Amino acid sequence: MSLLSQLKEMTTVVADTGDIGAIEKFTPQDTTTNPSLITAAAQLPQYQSIVDETLQQAKDKLGESATEQAVAKEAFKHLAVAFGKKILEIVPGRVSTEVDARLSYDTQGTLATARELIAEYEAAGIRRDRILIKIASTWEGIKAAEILEKEGIHCNLTLLFGLHQAIACAEAQVTLISPFVGRILDWYKKDTGRDSYPPSEDPGVLSVTEIYNYYKKFGYTTEIMGASFRNIDEIKELAGCDLLTISPKLLQTLSEMDGELPRKLCPDNAKNLEIEKTTVDKATFDEMHQANRMANEKLDEGIVGFTKALEELEQLLIDRLAQMNQPATV
Repeated sequence: MSLLSQLKEMTTVVADTGDIGAIEKFTPQDTTTNPSLITAAAQLPQYQSIVDETLQQAKDKLGESATEQAVAKEAFKHLAVAFGKKILEIVPGRVSTEVDARLSYDTQGTLATARELIAEYEAAGIRRDRILIKIASTWEGIKAAEILEKEGIHCNLTLLFGLHQAIACAEAQVTLISPFVGRILDWYKKDTGRDSYPPSEDPGVLSVTEIYNYYKKFGYTTEIMGASFRNIDEIKELAGCDLLTISPKLLQTLSEMDGELPRKLCPDNAKNLEIEKTTVDKATFDEMHQANRMANEKLDEGIVGFTKALEELEQLLIDRLAQMNQPATV
C-alpha cells in the first residue's frame, strides 16, 4: 500500500489547496483554503469564469456607482464561497473558508463576517456542518469562535503556534485547530542557524505532538489538524493525528511511496502520560504568548502574510473588473 493509503486509515487527509483539479485527483475527505491559495487559484485560466461571475454578483449587489475597490472587497468574500461551493461538489466532508485576516484582532468584525459567510453558503443550500470558518488564533479570534460555536457555526482556528493558543481553543470548545508544523520549523532553523532537524526532533512535530497528547489526556473534543508541512518526514511523524492538511505536491509524493507507515500518535498512549493541566484566561494567554517568542513572531507574521495575499487578490480583482468594464471593440 502507498503511504497515502495507509495514512488515510488512521488520519483524515485534507487537501491544502484551492485547485479544484488537485482535489479531484487526490480525493481528500476535507479541503482547506486561505487567501494565498485562493489568489493562486484565481489566476488559473480554468477558474476565470468563477472570478468573473463573482465580480459581476458583487457589482450587481453594490450598484453601478460603487468604486472598483469596493466591488473587489465585496467580491473577495463571495469568491472564497464560490470556490468553497465548487470544492464541496467534490469532497464528501468540509471546506474551510477564511475570515479577512485584517479582522484578526476584531471580535465583532470576525463575528459579522463569519455569519455572512455561513448565510451565503446556506442560501446556496449547503448545510453549516460542512463549513469551517477559519479564524486566526488571537485571543480576540478565539473569543469570536467561542460565540460562533454556540450558534452552530463551526470554526477552524489557524495560525496556531503554541500550547497556550491550543488550550484556549479547546476551552472555547472550538471544532478544530490548525497548528502550523512547517512554519515552526522555519522559525527554529532561522533562529538557531541549523540547516535541519532529525524528524523526531522537528520543533513543529514536537509542538503538534504536545498539543495532541494534552487534548487526548484531558478528553477535549477539539480536533487537531497538522498543517504547513515542509517535507514527508513531518507527515510520517504525525501519522495518527486527527487530521493532516497536505499540499498537492506532498500528496503526490505520498501516493507514490510504498513501505510501512507506523502510527505515531495514539489517544490511549496520551492518556497514560503525566501532564499538568493549565487553565488559560486572557491574562495567562497574554503572559504565555509574550514568553513564547516563536509563537508571538509567527502569529504576527502570518497575519501580515495573509493580509498581503488578500490585498494582492483584491488588486487582481480590481484589474479583472477594469478589463470587464472596457467597452467591446468591433
